[in-house]
Formats: sequence, structure tokens, C-alpha cells
Amino acid sequence: MRVRPSRLLRSLFLVVLILFVMLNMHVLLNFNSHHPASIDPLLYKLRNPDIFINPHVQVGHEKLDSFTPQSNEAKLEVFIPPLMYNQTFFKGDVQENNLTQIKLEIDRVNREQFIHNLHKFGLKLKTDSVVMVIQVHDRAQYLQILVDSLRKVKKIEETLVIFSHDVYSEALNKIVQSIDFCPVMQIFMPVTAQLHPKEFPGEHPNDCPRNIKKAEAATKKCNNWEHPDKYGHYREAKYCQTKHHWLWKLHHVFDELDVMKNYTGQVLLLEEDYYLAPDIITTLQMTLNLKKKECKDCRMITAGNYDKAQIFSSNAGKMELASWISSRHNMGMTFARDLWNEIKKCAKEFCNFDDYNWDWTLQHLSMKCIPGQIKLLKMKATRVFHMGDCGVHHKGKNCNPQVKKAQVENQINQNLKHLFPNVVSVNGQSRFKLRDPKPNGGWGDIRDRNLCLSFVDGA
Repeated sequence: MRVRPSRLLRSLFLVVLILFVMLNMHVLLNFNSHHPASIDPLLYKLRNPDIFINPHVQVGHEKLDSFTPQSNEAKLEVFIPPLMYNQTFFKGDVQENNLTQIKLEIDRVNREQFIHNLHKFGLKLKTDSVVMVIQVHDRAQYLQILVDSLRKVKKIEETLVIFSHDVYSEALNKIVQSIDFCPVMQIFMPVTAQLHPKEFPGEHPNDCPRNIKKAEAATKKCNNWEHPDKYGHYREAKYCQTKHHWLWKLHHVFDELDVMKNYTGQVLLLEEDYYLAPDIITTLQMTLNLKKKECKDCRMITAGNYDKAQIFSSNAGKMELASWISSRHNMGMTFARDLWNEIKKCAKEFCNFDDYNWDWTLQHLSMKCIPGQIKLLKMKATRVFHMGDCGVHHKGKNCNPQVKKAQVENQINQNLKHLFPNVVSVNGQSRFKLRDPKPNGGWGDIRDRNLCLSFVDGA
């Protein structure tokens, strides 16, 4: 049977018309005029070739546009849509015994600031968002337990989680790179004992022994013999790094990361040996609204506490007013850029205070340097559990993190019905007497003080 040319042309025209309509529908459904990354990936690449010179630099990293939704949703400060061409973890061939390779890899990772898993989740940072910053040393077992708890946290897929390392380790990297449930970034402290094992900030062969007398140290001319701490002791490298890391990570997160430059929301500080309750983000967001109404001069929310009795049935939605005390409020600290700016102004006081503990030093700043002290709201039912029976200050013989994990998970499971409270409220005020803490020492070495100051000089 012979097909007429006119009929064939009409059929072709109809097919083209249908394809044209489908293409326009696709554009209308997916187009976002507020952000350049919403343009077709190939077209965006052609118009912005410089962004794609390095395959690990992401769209939106250099100049992240503000995005203002039409609804009552909080104003977006960062918006990166999920795009299939966003890459995920890049694994370099780095030997852990090759310090030169490690230094180059650390420099690369810190420079590129790559956020992983954007191809799945994208990223929206708003004024009511929570960015998690986790300080990691070298305990892989504990880090794995923390990551396991993160996976169960509600809204974690909306949360940027930043892991800050002071040890480069394949075991630790594998744990972080296994995360597939939220946007993730790694940063690495560049001046560490691992990278300088036989020189400062590691242990130099000519460093003064801790307990040597100053007169003998002067005779030996060991390093920094003129500057023992107030108790006559010389530095121990293994105890000094934590305070350095704490200050470095805050400066790097708030002042160096492009994605954080305009962020005014909350940053939750965590450590590798914590375990999180599944409602920590939602409860923090509710508490932030409470703070705006009931405690406008509060600079911080603490999501964790060390109370032996955790009564979720009556305390799940209750908050306590307090002033910052290192032994009570150093777990799950949550604050915004305004408090970081106050800490930064007190950098000299922080770096010259003769105490190797960052939290003891922060209490000193609260009492003597930060105007009005650091007032806060503390969750009376903890959402952060400390797992670290073994660590810098804990050298118990029976260190089994799995036993502790089982205990914490049992406690959470027994109280699931009390989590995710409908209402949060202020209930009571701490009566603990405030004082300027007596320094514990360990921070008399002028090299530690200068290194500490170098992290914020010119910031």
C-alpha cells in the first residue's frame, strides 16, 4: 500500500509537536531562575567553562547566590540543587607512611572544599539550618558508632556534616566516605604532630622533658627551657593538639569555607566519641525559636549534658537557663557566627591562657573577655551521649565501645515515645556558682601560643 506524502508529513509534524510540548513541560518543571546551576548542565558548562577546569570544583562553590522562596520558609542562604553531574568522593593513592603525600593530599582537600553526596541531596542552608562540625582524632571504632547514629537522625539529609581531622588515616577516611545519607565535607588541620613527628608541634628530640627543673633545663639548653607552665612543667605534645585543633576548625569553618561565608545559622560542635539521639536536629530548631522569644541574650544551646539521671518522660521538651561552665556545657555546643566573632576577638586571651583544655579556656573567656558572659539554654534530657571511655583522659582497661553503644541505644529505644516533643519550654535556671577557672597548665610553651594565634591572625 502506498503512503501519501501529505499523510507522512502530517505524522512527522505531529511527532515533532509532541516532542516540543514534552520538552517545554520538562523545562517548566525543572527550571529555577534563582540559581545558575538550574540551567541544563551542558549549556551551563559551555557558558561557564572556568568552573569545570578542575573536575572536583562544584557549581555554586565560588559565588553562591541567595535564594528567596515565595513562601514563609526561612530565607535560603545557600542553595545547591541535586544534579547528576555533581561528583562524589575522590580517593587518591596516598601512603600513610609518606608524609609528603599526606601533606599534598591535605592541601588539595582543603583547597577544593568538595561537598560529597550533592548529586543525591543538593544543599539548602537556611537561617534555621544546623551544620554539624565533628572533631576527629584517631579512634575509628568510635567514629563508626557516631556515623551509625547520624544515619538515624531525622532531617540529616538536609544537614551539611563537616568532619575535621588532625590525623590522616585510611581507616577514618573509609568511614566518612561510606556516608551516603547526607552532604559531607572533610577538612584537615595542616599543622599536626602526625605531619611533624620529630619537630614542633610534634616532639623534637631536644624538647625539655615534662618534669625537668628549669635550672637543669637552662643548663641543657633544651627547646623552650625559658617557658615552662605555671607549675614548672614543660609541654607534652600529645595533650596540646586538641586545643589547637578546636580553634583551627572554627576559624576554617566560619572564615575559610566558601559554602559557609554568608551562613548565619547554627553550627553544632561534636566529637568522634559521641552518639546522637534521632531528634537532635528538630529539637535544636525548636529550641532556637524558643531562644529568640525567651532568652534573646543567650549565645548558645547545648544539646548534651552529663546528668546521671536522664528522665525523658518529663524533661524531653524542657530547657534550663545557665551560664557556660566547661564541665557541664561542653558537649553538643550549638552557636552561630556572632559568638565565634566574640571568641575571635579574644584570641590572644585564648592562646595565652595557661591551660591545654579548650573548654577550660573558653570558660575563662566567658568570665573575663566575652561581654556579658556566654549565656545558654541546656537541654535537660540529653540528645548527645558521650561514648569515650577510652581517650586522652580515660585509660581504663576495659574499653569496649560496643558495650557502651548497646547501653545508649537501649536507653534511646526505651524513650522513643518521649522524643520529638511537640513543645519546648524554659524550665528552671542553673544555680551553679560561676568563677574564673584556675588554669591547669600544660600551655606555657611560647611555640604553642604563637601557633594558636597564627590560626586567627588577620582573620
